[in-house]
Amino acid sequence: MHSDPTRPKGPATARGSVAIITNRRGDLLMHLRDDLPNIAWPAHWSLLGGGTDDGECPAETIVRELDEEAGLAPRNLTELFEIRDEHGSGQLITFFAADWDGDETTLPLAEGVKLQFFAPEHLDILTIPPFIRDGINHYLAARPA
Repeated sequence: MHSDPTRPKGPATARGSVAIITNRRGDLLMHLRDDLPNIAWPAHWSLLGGGTDDGECPAETIVRELDEEAGLAPRNLTELFEIRDEHGSGQLITFFAADWDGDETTLPLAEGVKLQFFAPEHLDILTIPPFIRDGINHYLAARPA
């Protein structure tokens, strides 16, 4: 019996997508996650996003998640890079960048505790999952001044 080269050899890698959303001042929209024991990174500040559904590409995932979690349709959505959540879910996470200028307190938050814009220099005081912090730092280092 020959193996089928088109079939995956093991379980598929779990995937997800997150978005670094900035406003015109360059502040980043952060999402305070619920403090629940059954979720990855409870009570941490993170980026909006979530897991990829079957048959969904990362871009479809982030558009769906932004709409589901916050009724948000940002402009200029751009795929950036991927980072694995080595210390949490194990997912391979695709990072996107986008911009949105609005009052985050008016967004219909469906998951988590709150949304808040933070200036990049204030992110150090937040409890952020390591892979998210790495992604934000990578993004900020590559961003034009």
